[in-house]
Amino acid sequence: MTAVDERFGERVRALKPAPCDYSADLLRSLYDAQLGSRHADLAARWMQSQGHGFYTIGSAGHEGNAAVAAALRPTDPALLHYRSGAFYLARADQCGVKDGLRDILLGVAAATSEPIAGGRHKVFGRHDLAIIPQTSTIASHLPRAMGVAFSMARAAKLGVPSPWPADAIVVTSFGDASANHSTATGAINAALHTSYQGIPMPLLLVCEDNGLGISVRTPDGWIKQAYGQRPGLRYFDADGTDLAATLTMAMEAATFVRRNRRPAFLRLRTVRLLGHAGSDVEAAYRTTAEVAADEVLDPLLGTARRLLGAGLSADEVIDLYEDKRTEAMRIAAEVCGLPQLSSAEAVAAPLRFPDPLVVADALPQRTPTTERLTLSQSINRALSDVLGSYPEAMLFGEDVSRKGGVYGVTRGLQKAHGAARVFDTLLDEQSILGLALGAGVSGLLPLPEIQYLAYLHNAEDQLRGEAASLKFFSQEQYANPMVLRIAGYGYQKGFGGHFHNDDAIGVLRDIPGIVIASPSRPDDAAAMLHACAAAARSSGTVCVFLEPIALYHRRDLYDEADDAWLTPYPTKPVPIGRGRTYGGGTELTLVSFGNGVPMSLRVAARVPGVRVLDLRWLAPLPVEDLLREATATGRVLVVDETRRSGGVSEGVLAALVDHGYTGRMARVTSEDSFVPLGDAARQVLLSEETIETAARALIS
Repeated sequence: MTAVDERFGERVRALKPAPCDYSADLLRSLYDAQLGSRHADLAARWMQSQGHGFYTIGSAGHEGNAAVAAALRPTDPALLHYRSGAFYLARADQCGVKDGLRDILLGVAAATSEPIAGGRHKVFGRHDLAIIPQTSTIASHLPRAMGVAFSMARAAKLGVPSPWPADAIVVTSFGDASANHSTATGAINAALHTSYQGIPMPLLLVCEDNGLGISVRTPDGWIKQAYGQRPGLRYFDADGTDLAATLTMAMEAATFVRRNRRPAFLRLRTVRLLGHAGSDVEAAYRTTAEVAADEVLDPLLGTARRLLGAGLSADEVIDLYEDKRTEAMRIAAEVCGLPQLSSAEAVAAPLRFPDPLVVADALPQRTPTTERLTLSQSINRALSDVLGSYPEAMLFGEDVSRKGGVYGVTRGLQKAHGAARVFDTLLDEQSILGLALGAGVSGLLPLPEIQYLAYLHNAEDQLRGEAASLKFFSQEQYANPMVLRIAGYGYQKGFGGHFHNDDAIGVLRDIPGIVIASPSRPDDAAAMLHACAAAARSSGTVCVFLEPIALYHRRDLYDEADDAWLTPYPTKPVPIGRGRTYGGGTELTLVSFGNGVPMSLRVAARVPGVRVLDLRWLAPLPVEDLLREATATGRVLVVDETRRSGGVSEGVLAALVDHGYTGRMARVTSEDSFVPLGDAARQVLLSEETIETAARALIS
């Protein structure tokens, strides 16, 4: 199939034996993992040629990572590079799992019987091997790896059960091109920032450096230049084509991390064989001589030298290679044509919203009070109750501890619940979310805060590519419970501009499976936060809780000093996906959320016959309530403070049409613009006057 494969026997016979300090049995075991990975790559290309294979990014040239697995314990959580076939097979062998090769080829075939993703994607992951599945997004798994490393000691400190042993370390692997990505550099910086403060951070970073990012070359020596002299980061370097040298250095690195609970960086010098993937034409960017030079450095040949030195003959080494080919091709033939996911319902099953009854059973305790509260005070009280009810809950973000948040929403919580559970992070949104992702798979309940909605866009792939997809790619064997609080929307007075008055939430509404809460009233906010925490804890749900800044301290609704927007702390739950109706008007239904709700209520007070539906939940939309209230009047005006393009109103109107509503419909929105400073903001944000004009026009 390729020169790497066709000339393997010839090249083995030309090798000179090399001595080795490791036993022949260990070498043979790791060689078996390397062979399985190589022949899985070759079998995947054959399967593709037969129309039964759907993934050909291989691990050829990176098989030295089998030694990294051997240097670790099988209970050390691993978040792996997509060229980690040999690591996966070596870890499987450590755990006594004999079907690792079948796992890989089932993934290539997109078979429903594949044990981690069930045919949804080809990933390296398996729950009983402590391998957390990762997607192909560049470096996106590194923030989570940092979060897992942080959460090990934190769970122990909180007395919360963790799936990881107390002395476990986290290993995460990535390529040299990925090492330049802002996600990687941010995660590594966060790990060092944490370790610098004396906080345990047992993280082993393994950079498999083959010198290429698809076709883009990494400058020689760059990885060592970038990471070899980083303060607080112990650096190790090994020839990844030499199994024994890799094992020695990986054991040193793992021992350092385990003993010191500090991060270390292990660079493996590797080669990339067989191209980036099956569709890659290397001749377009590499010379024949360059490809041939890498083939001579094939790590399987490096292991063969060591096996020859341990007493095996060339024929025995080659026979092992061919025996593994036979095994891999037999399995490939068996998995070709196995059942794949055959319905949309089956594909999306892990993305279903939580069962309301399960959530109701998990609701936290509440602190009784008759005091009437603002939105900010109600959220603060709810957060305190969640922290008080769930010992595994942690609240963290920028300025949330001693300061109590920019708007005072978290004031007093650190004093009440301790610095181990309420703490500040560094100013990096990717790392905040990565910490939450790592905490969620480590037995904790993270309550991260993103200070402003505009700042989320720095890190939104941690929600889209990692948080939302984990249950999807693991068939719910892994989940990352989370309640992500974000201050946002417009109408903030005296302190604004785009970065503090952002109304762009389209990126959230596009993510399958996440719950999006958007409260307006203080009592709803507290009850909805309780529901989100219960859903996260009981069902592993990823919840985004959007808090309207302009309503945080609002007291009045209709007239100055009427205190009509204050409410008692709630005693009843708010089910996920259910709206709230105000009034019983028969002429027009105003459908809104967030800041639009008090504006709509004031319009309803001036325009006879109007009722108001507060959606409260933007995902899942309260479709049942929406249809009922729309049908009651036969006229609907969607009051949407987000933008006309990509805003919430598009989804609301589409839901009405999809469900057969035939009444009159219209919408009013903010403009397709960023929000400027000062009074100019009124020119682009939806106004109460616009709502009233549209309401009267729709009734007439």
